[in-house]
Amino acid sequence: MASSTPIENTIRQKLTVALSPITLQIYNDSNKHAHHKAMEGVTSKETHFRLVITSAEFTGKPQLARHRMVNALLKEELEREGGIHALQLRTLNPEEEEKLDKKVEEGVVG
Repeated sequence: MASSTPIENTIRQKLTVALSPITLQIYNDSNKHAHHKAMEGVTSKETHFRLVITSAEFTGKPQLARHRMVNALLKEELEREGGIHALQLRTLNPEEEEKLDKKVEEGVVG
């Protein structure tokens, strides 16, 4: 039986293998954008994703380099007709995630 979320599954598999993420959250926001003009005639329900990724692979790399890493891993899905149309990324290294979690616990960030 075919998966109802093949692109999401591919994202999860590729990022897990390449980045060994501590945190990998994948949000399919496609339903929020289905009414946009650019989405007319598109039958895919997997076009817009928001990812939160924490990986030691990001340590010492600026945000742009991190985003390029993820985009390179998902190149096929981004280029394919009916594939990913929009990709929002939040990329953290373990230390950044720890600092953010501490701020949330202290009520500094909500």
